[in-house]
Amino acid sequence: MKQLSFFAEAGQSRGLPKELLEYHANFIDQNTGDYLLQKFITESPWKQTTQKMWDKEYLTPRLTAWHGDVGTDYSVSGKICNPNPWTPELLMLKQKVEAAAGVRFNSVLLNYYRDGNDSVAWHSDKESVLGKSPVIASVSFGQVRCFDIRNKTNHKEHYTVKLEHGSFLLMKGGLQEHWEHRIAKSHKPMKARVNLTFRVVI
Repeated sequence: MKQLSFFAEAGQSRGLPKELLEYHANFIDQNTGDYLLQKFITESPWKQTTQKMWDKEYLTPRLTAWHGDVGTDYSVSGKICNPNPWTPELLMLKQKVEAAAGVRFNSVLLNYYRDGNDSVAWHSDKESVLGKSPVIASVSFGQVRCFDIRNKTNHKEHYTVKLEHGSFLLMKGGLQEHWEHRIAKSHKPMKARVNLTFRVVI
């Protein structure tokens, strides 16, 4: 996919469909973001799962950690995860994103991209436990990475958002139903990045 090279100051490509995505830079201030990045990297209960493709198992190219209310079990890369308890830092961010999104979230998936080799392939967060049109709030810390989205039936309709340190992205509407997204690998040197996606498990 050809990535768009023109970005607004907020880090989004021109014409981003606001009924599907809302992007806000500087949602978390620099100092707090720096602190949280290191806190999550060093203290989160990271796991690296495996995925089965073409009768072979591959390591997922990133680390994950699942937190949430009791009973919010979730499938991460095909593996059922019981939630780790909320931490003070996660609860602080949860309260902040709930105020911005107008949604009460009961769980969060943390993804740790260690360098440019770590990625997530094209997919939609369309698991039945999330409902038909889930609202997902994403907060990013660390290395700027490009978040690509494309229409499932027309790949020529696509956008790219630069997810900046301390930024907030709200995914809503029919995004998960009609679009898919990814974080591609990078041939350029990349530093660490931690992304949090707050969700509602039904």
